[in-house]
Amino acid sequence: MRARGDAAPRTATPPVAGAEDRPRTPTTPAATVHGHITDAVKAPDLIRLTDDVVLARFETMKVYAALGAVRSLLRRGRVAPGQTLVDSSSGIYALALAMACHRYGLRCHIVASTTVDATMRAQLEILGATVDAMPPSQSLRLDQELRVRHVRRLLAERPDFHWMRQYHDQIHHEGYREFAELLTGALPEGPLTVVGAVGTGASTGGLARALRESGRPVRLVGIQPFGSVTFGSERFEDPEAIIAGIGSSIPFGNVRHELYDTVHWLDFRHAMAGTVGLLREHAVFAGLSTGAAHLTASWEAARDPGRLHLVLGADTGHRYAERVFARHAEALDPAGLRPRIIDAPDDLRPPWSVLEWAGRAAPEAARTTEGARTAGGDVPSPSTSPAPVPSVELLP
Repeated sequence: MRARGDAAPRTATPPVAGAEDRPRTPTTPAATVHGHITDAVKAPDLIRLTDDVVLARFETMKVYAALGAVRSLLRRGRVAPGQTLVDSSSGIYALALAMACHRYGLRCHIVASTTVDATMRAQLEILGATVDAMPPSQSLRLDQELRVRHVRRLLAERPDFHWMRQYHDQIHHEGYREFAELLTGALPEGPLTVVGAVGTGASTGGLARALRESGRPVRLVGIQPFGSVTFGSERFEDPEAIIAGIGSSIPFGNVRHELYDTVHWLDFRHAMAGTVGLLREHAVFAGLSTGAAHLTASWEAARDPGRLHLVLGADTGHRYAERVFARHAEALDPAGLRPRIIDAPDDLRPPWSVLEWAGRAAPEAARTTEGARTAGGDVPSPSTSPAPVPSVELLP
């Protein structure tokens, strides 16, 4: 069975009067015609910000995670066309999963955070996804816990549903190998520092692992908000924090703490400064986690000149139009911002701290027994895993 959109991309050469007489220049590559929108949006725009900093700016970076996971599940016979995939999401993963389901003839059910706005919800519903919106909650922890409880109730009622478990199933790392191959062809050889929001751990961890396995020396710099349990800042609160996707108040099994060399913790005001500064300095309209990574990479590059730094820009700035960009006059000047350099997690303080994590193990509060860390992802419990089904042939 061939899934929709898996034909090899075709090269478009539209007929133009006199074109056959014009010499083609190597600087004008032919456009690619894609078989499905997911192939178009998964490729980032690579933008050089400075001599030492390159931005990989996505429309939605999690297409790599969702598409890679869905393809692997179909190949292994863990899901079949027509089956329903369900997961909890604060935004961009929901859209990525809905698009992957659209491509491969699967149904999609999203348990949505309150951060999923009307525009996002409309896209999900038109794509055929069922959206269960959680009621407003007073904390990120409560929001995440409510969503997970709701998913478990759905699975109890519908055991044929497959829970994607983007937070715990390391099958989501697999799609970033393709991104690593793209970077290998686009960036010069040599040492590289990858700077990005930690989130579920799949993007930064999956990319760093793939690049290191290819032989490239890679330093991994992760970014966290204050209040996140993932790297031990849960004792702090940031009342303005709206970047739930880069941290967590519950343990995530997909975060491989030993992969990270350095960790930065930033508050909302500093992330906003980096986001507005990115638009002002480079005309790049990107999300808040991208702005945090931009600010962080600028500091990292200044202390390690000559080394290439790659900023991961997970999404565009549309979700933050009112809460960030409309307040641009309030933004701090990035040029005057510096982190507090600390020697141990106990020294952590807002508004911006940096620690050489150096492959430390997960903090006690961030450890989880969810998921088995194997090459095939997690081992689902019998209550959430339907019997294997025939595998599906997917062309590259």
